[in-house]
Amino acid sequence: MRSALVLLVLSACGGSPPPKPVEPPPPPPPTRHVIEDSTAEDGGQEEGVTMMGQRGHMEVEDVEAGIAPHKQAMADCYMSNVNRRKWLGGQVVVHWDIKKDGTVTEVRLAETDPGTNLGNWAIEKCILAEAKAATFAKPKNGDADFTIPMEFKPTGRLVNWDEDQTVRAVGGQTSKIAKCAKGKAVPPKGPVWITVYVGPRGKVQSVGFAGKASIDEEWADCAVKAATGWRLPDPKGTIAKLAVQYPR
Repeated sequence: MRSALVLLVLSACGGSPPPKPVEPPPPPPPTRHVIEDSTAEDGGQEEGVTMMGQRGHMEVEDVEAGIAPHKQAMADCYMSNVNRRKWLGGQVVVHWDIKKDGTVTEVRLAETDPGTNLGNWAIEKCILAEAKAATFAKPKNGDADFTIPMEFKPTGRLVNWDEDQTVRAVGGQTSKIAKCAKGKAVPPKGPVWITVYVGPRGKVQSVGFAGKASIDEEWADCAVKAATGWRLPDPKGTIAKLAVQYPR
């Protein structure tokens, strides 16, 4: 199975021309800079990466150079884990914090609009590992941060549950995740969006995360197991995708 992947700023993977990526939000000056790279490839599609920082910024060429050695491996994270789940798709937005000396201090999965995240922890964890291995040149004029969205296009049948459907379906079952805050597992320091796919007989098929804070791997592994045990309505002949915030 082939699936289209759009990696903004980087060249797209796959055979057919990628869909137009989601436009980044307009930059409120003076602390946020949007740098776009227009190319004639694939019909002149415009691609971009968002650079953010209170005192510094990253040049787009430096970002491309740091990502290039890991670009294919990040795309392979999806292809090696999607298997027959043709309905699995969405965004993985990777966020880097860079010190003025070029040291990477944090890499995390940034949140997007609820319901648009990919929602598969195995793929997300794989992409994070590759992202953490990337190295970059020193930012200009101080500390900086930037994000790169990756878009994975599903090819299977899928329905999206809205907020009301999600609340009725999940109820208080998110409380089961509270048990993951024990031992070495560290819960997120802020709310996270949990994306869930539901299949036949209401069985959870996939779980993933995104948020404004880093997600501890041991906590996420435990949270996936907890969410997989949720009892949800049967979407009747299709796969349903929902997003719920934790803690609620």
